[in-house]
Amino acid sequence: MLAVDKENFEAEVLQHQGIVVVDFWSQKCEPCKAIMPEVEELATKYESKAKFCKLDTGGNRRLAISQKVLGLPTIVFYKDGEKVAEFSKEFSMEEVENKLQELI
Repeated sequence: MLAVDKENFEAEVLQHQGIVVVDFWSQKCEPCKAIMPEVEELATKYESKAKFCKLDTGGNRRLAISQKVLGLPTIVFYKDGEKVAEFSKEFSMEEVENKLQELI
């Protein structure tokens, strides 16, 4: 998974053609850290079909707010630079994978 921040978010996510899955997380968010291994498994499973990134909101609060991420954990799906789906706070990895399959 590629770590993105305010310096490379636009190039890696918004200018990317295809599906990008961004995991918004924080060092202080225990549920975020709990799901990270599952997100990384999905990233490995679908690496040829989608790009996976993670964004630590700790140092990128304005960027997270600009993407309308108000709670954590949040997983956002982008397609050709446009936000097309989002899961926030209460969700299962099964829901995330189903949405990913729907988009690819």
